[in-house]
Amino acid sequence: MIMSRIEAPRDEVTGNLLDRLLARLPAEAVLTDPDVTVSYANDMASFCEAGTPAAVVLPRTVEEVQHVMRIATELRVPVVPQGARTGLSGGANASEGCIVLSLTKMDRILEINPVDRIAVVEPGVINATLSRAVNEHGLYYPPDPSSWEMCTIGGNIGTASGGLCCVKYGVTAEYVLGLDVVLADGRLMSTGRRTAKGVAGYDLTRLFVGSEGSLGIVVRAVLALKPQPPQQLVLAAEFASAAAACDAVCRIMEGGHVPSLLELMDRTTVKAVNALANMGLPETTEALLLAGFDTTDPAADLAALGALCEAAGATQVVPADDLAESELLLQARRLSLTALEAVRGVTMIDDVCVPRSRLGDLIEGVERIAEKHQLTIGVVAHAGDGNTHPTVCFDAGDADESRRARESFDEIMALGLELGGTITGEHGVGILKKEWLAREIGPVGLEMQRAIKTAFDPLGILNPGKVF
Repeated sequence: MIMSRIEAPRDEVTGNLLDRLLARLPAEAVLTDPDVTVSYANDMASFCEAGTPAAVVLPRTVEEVQHVMRIATELRVPVVPQGARTGLSGGANASEGCIVLSLTKMDRILEINPVDRIAVVEPGVINATLSRAVNEHGLYYPPDPSSWEMCTIGGNIGTASGGLCCVKYGVTAEYVLGLDVVLADGRLMSTGRRTAKGVAGYDLTRLFVGSEGSLGIVVRAVLALKPQPPQQLVLAAEFASAAAACDAVCRIMEGGHVPSLLELMDRTTVKAVNALANMGLPETTEALLLAGFDTTDPAADLAALGALCEAAGATQVVPADDLAESELLLQARRLSLTALEAVRGVTMIDDVCVPRSRLGDLIEGVERIAEKHQLTIGVVAHAGDGNTHPTVCFDAGDADESRRARESFDEIMALGLELGGTITGEHGVGILKKEWLAREIGPVGLEMQRAIKTAFDPLGILNPGKVF
């Protein structure tokens, strides 16, 4: 799979680039075979253009990343940083003639410190690998995107990922204490701290979290850890309407409860899961609410929450007695996106986030949009924080259906903004939502964000065409 310099494309620009890269990189770290590099061109988003990379570089050290960025700056070659390419906004898609900088080989956990409750990791570490490693020390790394068995910490930082546990524990940004970042010109900068507190200067660490590789290349991260909580118990509540389920969410949050997860599936999603896995969920279910607690007395917390669900109109409340039953109840939620993909073959997964009090309005609005465009659109949601995933199902081979899918996707984002929400809760802007970012933050906000981009990347070579 590794092409030699002789086999690589030999036009003057590309040949010079490859010669310069290989001067200080091992041959196996530079991929040029078009049949191989094309596999690095896209992430998992639909409707996002991708170019052909000039080369894919897989560095193993900080020094190798610095070398790549120095050469890219000298030759004015764009660089697209990548993790596992599980993103859903096109943020990791290749630009034409770029260097794809895949950080998956930088996958070492450098330190786990139970006293300071931190982990120091390289960007290619898989989320699940880190989670299991810190568990062995009685610690817990909470951010848990649905792709946690595949996605990397660097990718999570780049997109400010969330997950099922965000309602209690928050998102990735709240666990990144410090970063080592290679800048566009190859200089290495450290931000943040290892300490529990620290307010020295501007918070550049937070600036890099969610920047989608447009400001610098994260090569090391100091992450905050928490003590490992007790085992979680889960409850499932069925509702005769999505409005009733959303009313239950409001009652739960208003009542001061702190569930470790609070997830919602609408009727379209429930039916899709039944069709895929024959889970036996009642076909009359209009909405399914899943709640979990990892407290010292989760059964008591579930009982209190179940009472609130019944007061909101739940037709059935089923609390789990143990971990095995909890996992069984969660299986439906974990199958949701796979089940919706099976409906028509391709999906566009939105991640509009609205205030919890407007969650019901968002779901009702999505139903109207689906009816208008004659499409299947299922909604799964991190209901506890208002982060929804309206999932548009369509046949990519049908041009008219694809058009309607894209139009419905845009209408859902417009609805989210109308309800006081944001166009992206955890997937990022990438290519897919550039136009909508401008609408959300306004001209002054856009001007200031572009000024920040210019300060860090004056030549515009870092992940060009993304975010703005």
